[in-house]
Amino acid sequence: MTTVRKSCTSLTRLFAVTAVLLGSLVIPTHAEDNNKGALASELEDIKSQVLKLNRDLFILEEDLLFPASTQIAVFVSVDVGRFLKLDSVELKIDDNNVSGFLYTERQRKALEQGGIQRIYLGNIKMGPHLLTAIFTGNDAEGRTVQRAITHNFDKTDETVMIELKVEDSESSYRADIKVEQWAL
Repeated sequence: MTTVRKSCTSLTRLFAVTAVLLGSLVIPTHAEDNNKGALASELEDIKSQVLKLNRDLFILEEDLLFPASTQIAVFVSVDVGRFLKLDSVELKIDDNNVSGFLYTERQRKALEQGGIQRIYLGNIKMGPHLLTAIFTGNDAEGRTVQRAITHNFDKTDETVMIELKVEDSESSYRADIKVEQWAL
């Protein structure tokens, strides 16, 4: 697996460097003879082919490193954010810390305006698992609060996608965390 990862990384770097070099070539736009015009056209064609190969290689690398049979992705969203101004999220799977994130004011605002963030992408074995998420932030009065949620799920041979939603509860005047598992 590490050989494949090193090969993919090396090829990705090679294509990225090639794309940068091709992008920095100065090609005369008003060529006086047909050879210069043909060369410019051929270089533009090569440049677009390298960019397409780079994109295809990136997709292949993602598939090799995160195959669907072991892949899990966890997302965070915030509905309004009146009762919890999000500061950080800590994510555990089977009591192992897998991800953590500290939010800037700008990132928090983006979530409150409908954004969704992929906080974790990784691999796990098939079978039952426990996801634990701890959200830290400030309530409407400015006090530091934490909200935690656990979610049991079974990993099958399909990709698991889980969204953790921070939702304001008008009835309790506090934020609740909801879990939604996406079906593919």
